[in-house]
Amino acid sequence: MDGLGYSPSLSLQLVEGQLFPYRHTAMTYTSALLRLLDERGYIHQLTDADGLDALAAKQVIPGYIGFDATAPSLHVGSLVQIMMLRRLQQAGHKPIVLMGGGTTKIGDPSGKDESRKLLTPEVIRANIASIRTVFERLLTFGDGPTDAVMVDNDEWLSKLGYIDLLRDVGPHFTINRMLTFDSVKLRLEREQPLTFLEFNYMILQAYDFRELALKHGCRLQMGGSDQWGNIVNGIELTRRMESTEVFGVTTPLLTTADGAKMGKTAAGAVWLNEDQLPAYDFWQYWRNADDRDVGRFLRLFTDLPLDEIARLESLEGSEINAAKVVLANEVTRLCRGGEAARTAEATAEATFAGGGMGEDLPTIAVGADGMRIGALLTELGFTASNGEAKRKIAEGAVKLGDEIVSDPGLLVTADEGASLRLSLGKKRHAIVTR
Repeated sequence: MDGLGYSPSLSLQLVEGQLFPYRHTAMTYTSALLRLLDERGYIHQLTDADGLDALAAKQVIPGYIGFDATAPSLHVGSLVQIMMLRRLQQAGHKPIVLMGGGTTKIGDPSGKDESRKLLTPEVIRANIASIRTVFERLLTFGDGPTDAVMVDNDEWLSKLGYIDLLRDVGPHFTINRMLTFDSVKLRLEREQPLTFLEFNYMILQAYDFRELALKHGCRLQMGGSDQWGNIVNGIELTRRMESTEVFGVTTPLLTTADGAKMGKTAAGAVWLNEDQLPAYDFWQYWRNADDRDVGRFLRLFTDLPLDEIARLESLEGSEINAAKVVLANEVTRLCRGGEAARTAEATAEATFAGGGMGEDLPTIAVGADGMRIGALLTELGFTASNGEAKRKIAEGAVKLGDEIVSDPGLLVTADEGASLRLSLGKKRHAIVTR
């Protein structure tokens, strides 16, 4: 059962007196938008597929996705949503990037086991400015009918009077229904605190859709499958308060072929911003993709033609590595720029093919006193702890230069002006300097 109490086996669901298609089923679309989203694998659920398809075929649709500003960068887990906005623009429609300057002050409980740390307005504003740089690479901003715009929901949420919100919006929500949401049920079932602050998040997100419909003519909200309930709430609130027909589309839950959450590694999050993660590490994340993920990732995260993607994903054996290089280059080019992609590939080639030390490898200085090998591996993010570093050393997976490290207590030093290559397995490399 879904958080709203729906059975996913049914193709149509009744929500507050209105039928919504719940799961995406194969169908032929007339609009360029839904055809594009469908053929590249973005559609999981949609509300009123026929209505959205007809509207997209006859007019420009402003559509939005919301992003909270809890860090200076989004990570790879958000990239599928950013690419959805890119597809929206490619199909001739208008992307609205909604930054959650207001909702970040509360924190989305969806998929969370505990409350988020509350951030100051100054930190939130700085995070939004930093995050914008990625969107500027992937979307065209401006004043035209299909140009992207970025708005901040703090503009209206901070001005809402509490009594006004209770009176005007509160009657459209029931506690009974809100308690059925997974984001709420998960906390309650695990007897983990869910603050009243967080409990109101879904109301404010629904209010965002209504506000964007009024001020920007927004007709579509998109998001991950965990946002389905919140999206439906916004649709219902907008329909009730404004009598405006709006729509929702969600993407599938994105995991790697081995079941790992997209954008997370043992070393931490794969950040989209350069100052949060070097281009080489970003490139390497895609180069190390599971063979089974290559075709899907090429469709979701690159602009390559579908026939070229079909050719690349049909490669077998060691030849699939060529497709992974294409994937890494294309995604890095989109998110970091062409020069970053070229430099990262050259670094990888120098490191793997020639046994050298590419200039774009992560670098760590050990100082005049040196650093123990375990601490060095952990500091680089190659291992999650010194204990894991010891296990990797015992497995013979760690090298300094061409020599296998066998002593977990090894003190690594470097002469002034000299450098060493540190490797964990065949895929993780760094330069050690003084």
